[in-house]
Amino acid sequence: MDRVRTFPYLRQDFAASLVVFLVALPLCVGVAVASGVPAELGLVTGIVGGIVTGLMRGSSLQVSGPAAGLTVLVFEAVQSFGLPALGVIVLTTGLLQVGMGALRLGRWFRAISVSVVEGMLAGIGLVLIAGQLYAAAGVDAPLGTGKVTGIPGLLVDAVSSPAALTSLALGASTIALVVGWRRMPKRVRAVPGALAAVVLATLATLVFDLPVETVRVQGLLDAVQVPALSEFGGLATLSLLGTVAAFTLIASAESLFSAAAVDRLHDGPRTQYDKELMAQGTGNTVCGILGALPMTAVIVRSSANVQAGARTRASRVLHGVWLLLFAALLPSALALIPLPALAGILIHAGWKLIPLRSLVPLWREHRGEAMILVVTAVAIVTINMFEGVLIGLALSVAKAAWDASHIKLEVVDSSPDGVRARLSGNATFLRLPKILDSLEALPDDRPVSLDLSGLHHLDHACRTALENWAERHSSSGTEPVRLTRDDVVTTAP
Repeated sequence: MDRVRTFPYLRQDFAASLVVFLVALPLCVGVAVASGVPAELGLVTGIVGGIVTGLMRGSSLQVSGPAAGLTVLVFEAVQSFGLPALGVIVLTTGLLQVGMGALRLGRWFRAISVSVVEGMLAGIGLVLIAGQLYAAAGVDAPLGTGKVTGIPGLLVDAVSSPAALTSLALGASTIALVVGWRRMPKRVRAVPGALAAVVLATLATLVFDLPVETVRVQGLLDAVQVPALSEFGGLATLSLLGTVAAFTLIASAESLFSAAAVDRLHDGPRTQYDKELMAQGTGNTVCGILGALPMTAVIVRSSANVQAGARTRASRVLHGVWLLLFAALLPSALALIPLPALAGILIHAGWKLIPLRSLVPLWREHRGEAMILVVTAVAIVTINMFEGVLIGLALSVAKAAWDASHIKLEVVDSSPDGVRARLSGNATFLRLPKILDSLEALPDDRPVSLDLSGLHHLDHACRTALENWAERHSSSGTEPVRLTRDDVVTTAP
């Protein structure tokens, strides 16, 4: 009876933890392989995300672990700085997240434009899909934009290679099974589609002795690499600091946006954003010490947790325990998993990152936001992750400034005795050309009274331009322009 009172939802949380474990297992391994690091490091991050971050306050039902959204960034970091430096990058990212949470900056990440975040995820999805097509064919992917431009050549070469065709067929079958799994009977769907696809692909590889590559296993303890002190010297370079900034921005934004989405799925306690940011930072600090992958909150695992009936943090902690037991007791099972199957899982995950359904309605209703989304995604694909996100942020700020500069000039009264006009809105330098064009279109053969009481903001550049226009208008031989400005708020909104 005491146990029931202490853990009133233990049965629901236990069942949900098993579902989340089955969802997380293939994704942890797949994200690690796609990131160019040992598969075991993906499990380490999943374990830390479940046990360490899962025990902390913030979001009660959100599940953390290695995410497809950071795959491209991790791969680029490992290629540029080496695997030993990954621990330093992730450790520094975690400490920054803890600091930002302590300074109560978590809520400010909610101010990032949704279009930038969706564009970031779409760009990551496109790069992930392009890279995993090569993995599905069993060949190494080129760097940079060569991943995209080389796809036609990849397909042509695969036609003449039986091994590549077999590998691609296995990957395509995995994708088809994951997509079609939702149409299976409800009892069958109790097993996550990704796990079922990987298990069936593994069985097919063993039964038919398919010539495809499988996951390389080196042991959990051997995969863990505590960063050496010498590796921290890289923090003195701008390139490594830029990578840390990209990790921090993207991991934090993705986690907090995921928290907002998870809150809409249940009616339990709401997310405390600053505490959640500190929880993510603590998890990433531990992952950095172990030399593992960075973590974020993952919407796929989190939604599975909610839908499976989880009620408390116990479900996500238990899912980390199950990952730990698997890594400790069945590590050799990883060596049986075919790489094309994992590539298929990640291609499907990358496709889900692209907001195709919402893009057309967004274009119809908010064309500027749609442009920000598309430009951010294209910049990530053609340049790199960090600069692509910066471009998206710059565009969103520019758009916000432009939208805040609405200005309207209306003629209230026009007669031979004079013209009465009224300016309303926000008079900033961004709309100064429009303001001057409108003013110069007013009649110059009679007095003008310009009412500025409708302005919410008048900056220095516009005030000076209005005064200069008034002087020019007055010098044309008419009476001086009168600028009336009663009850005008001059401070920025």
